[in-house]
Amino acid sequence: MKPSKLLFYGIIFIIIFLSLLPFIWFVHTSLKTEGEVTAIPPKLVPSGSLNFYRSAITDYNLLHYVRNSVIVAGATTCVTLFISVFAAYALARLRLKYKGLIMGSLLLVSMFPQISIAGPVWKILQALGWLNSYQGLIIPYVTLTLPLGVWILTSFFNELPKELEDAARIDGCTRIQALYKIVIPLAAPGVFTAAILVFIYAWNEFFFALLIMTQQKFQTLPIGIALFQGQYTLPWGEIAAASTVATVPLVVVVFLFQKRIVSGLSAGAIKG
Repeated sequence: MKPSKLLFYGIIFIIIFLSLLPFIWFVHTSLKTEGEVTAIPPKLVPSGSLNFYRSAITDYNLLHYVRNSVIVAGATTCVTLFISVFAAYALARLRLKYKGLIMGSLLLVSMFPQISIAGPVWKILQALGWLNSYQGLIIPYVTLTLPLGVWILTSFFNELPKELEDAARIDGCTRIQALYKIVIPLAAPGVFTAAILVFIYAWNEFFFALLIMTQQKFQTLPIGIALFQGQYTLPWGEIAAASTVATVPLVVVVFLFQKRIVSGLSAGAIKG
């Protein structure tokens, strides 16, 4: 192997290792015992104990937070995809006069810092009586993830040959039937990419979840983990175990479907 190529792979390996180091560390910590967490010098090989996982579930109600996150992230993904498919199809296929302005506005909205819209969002939810409710968190998440879904799916729909839809409409399909019978199956990688990215955002989001969900009954996993600490103690082992539970499913899904995600993100990047 040439020295230049060896250097390139070495740099890539270092970057990947440094990126994964926090994840590796809290997985490593979650498998230790209480004494091993505070041992000096640190013990490099954990004993493989699952006590911290049991404690996180029984003492800190971890599964309750996981359930809330699944409900919120799952509902956000479904609603966002449903709206994004129709919006993206209209932008890709209909002759809209201000299409560029619409796409630019979507990009602009996605750049707003969360803190700048926190006050109005809280006021609206308070007026609707939606604070500390699933819909009170799902609706803001949908508005924040829609630009991402529309951008990804619009790029993917633009890559699909319009002749297939024309042929379907000649055979008697309506535009809506052509959409769900022809376009969506062909755009499956893009739809899947949008779904994964929206779900990850909703699963990991912290700021609005902290602002809107002040009752434990509705709090999601990031808030639940943040509240593990007591007044005088910080349960590092339980936090590490809960962080592992929160992260491993996402890592596995991204690893298994990385090719589809890349193909969805790169759609529209190359013409011809």
